[in-house]
Amino acid sequence: MAEQTEIELIERILAGDKGLYELLIRKYNQRLYRTGMSILKNETEAEDAMQTSYVKAYEHLSDFANRSSFGTWLTRIMINECLQQKKNKSRFQTVAENQYQNISQMHTPVHALINKELGIVLEDAIAGLPEKYRLVFILREIEDLSIRETANVLLLEESNIKVRLNRAKTLLRENLTGYMKENVFSFHLSRCDRIVQEVFKDLQIDYPSAQA
Repeated sequence: MAEQTEIELIERILAGDKGLYELLIRKYNQRLYRTGMSILKNETEAEDAMQTSYVKAYEHLSDFANRSSFGTWLTRIMINECLQQKKNKSRFQTVAENQYQNISQMHTPVHALINKELGIVLEDAIAGLPEKYRLVFILREIEDLSIRETANVLLLEESNIKVRLNRAKTLLRENLTGYMKENVFSFHLSRCDRIVQEVFKDLQIDYPSAQA
């Protein structure tokens, strides 16, 4: 979806063609899921944050004035939602409990779909990075955001993005970007459908598929 087409799409949604919001959800599901996993490291929590972020973005769509790309704006909403969710969770759990849950929750049924032990190793390696490095690595190397886009999303200087990315690569010890693009935190079509349906349900929008 070209940037110009995306802007036109938003204008049509604001004009009343609400069903077209599905196209934006499907376009950004993978990025938001990877962003959520890089912060929360829990599939259910990441999907909850995605759903809330899409609802918030829709409710404030008229406030989006093309000051940045829609994807940047939406990703920032997702990051803020994840950080708030993480903050709320920490109020009720000790650091030790969080660490135990993070380790156990990474080994979920989604790995059976990957069906490769290396996929588990990669996800665990990324999950083990400090959050500030992990998030930069996900956005730059897996989601292919530019340095400028990543800096805009995270509200950091471009030089900081470069430093954090280099540090993340050093900690991971080897460059496996090509493999990770296909296997790390993959967001499967059935889950994409579910997110669209749940967001539309929250927004009380009828769901005959916008792609039909």
